[in-house]
Amino acid sequence: MIETDGRRLKGDASRRLVLEHAVDLASVDGLDGLSIGRLADAAHVSKSGVATLFGTKERLQLAAVEAARLRFVATVIEPARVEPRGIRRIVALLDGWIAYSRSRVFAGGCFFAATTTEFDAKPGAVRDALAAALAEWNGYIAASFGYAVAQGEVGADEDPEQFAFEATALLDAANTRSLLGGSNQPYVFARRALVTRLRSAGADDAQLARLTDVDDLAA
Repeated sequence: MIETDGRRLKGDASRRLVLEHAVDLASVDGLDGLSIGRLADAAHVSKSGVATLFGTKERLQLAAVEAARLRFVATVIEPARVEPRGIRRIVALLDGWIAYSRSRVFAGGCFFAATTTEFDAKPGAVRDALAAALAEWNGYIAASFGYAVAQGEVGADEDPEQFAFEATALLDAANTRSLLGGSNQPYVFARRALVTRLRSAGADDAQLARLTDVDDLAA
């Protein structure tokens, strides 16, 4: 039993190590760019070891999507949960997402922005996993904004799903433009637009300080 458990622990550690490299590689070259050979080189493990851990390329891709989702949740969503539901949590989520993209938590910027374009027109399990991860993020933004509506922090006529669409579109554009231009200026523009949108919805300036007080060019 001890030997079996030891092998399992070693296998789990190897899997985590390989996936850490897999998500970074995929954020640059896409999920279709993942190969057992290249991943083995990056993680300094054998090809047979990678093949044993994942079996097929699709299983490797699905595992990479889940590993990326967990890294995103730990980086953006969990820290924001210390804030009360409503505008303060929305602000923490938006600011956290900008920091996540700006600091290249994934080597190629946002993992999901990099990989969804590969699979948006390709039916299958990988597309479904990516769609579910994006729906989870959009749904969390919408639900958080819904609390702001219910608490009277923004106008009663505000549509949480509309806000989530607008906010994520701005964030995705900032990520892409930053990568293409090699500049943090797009985050400045996105931050400014998000603040304007929240103010127009009725949010108080004091609640928006976390978004307004950050200098992305100096960060």
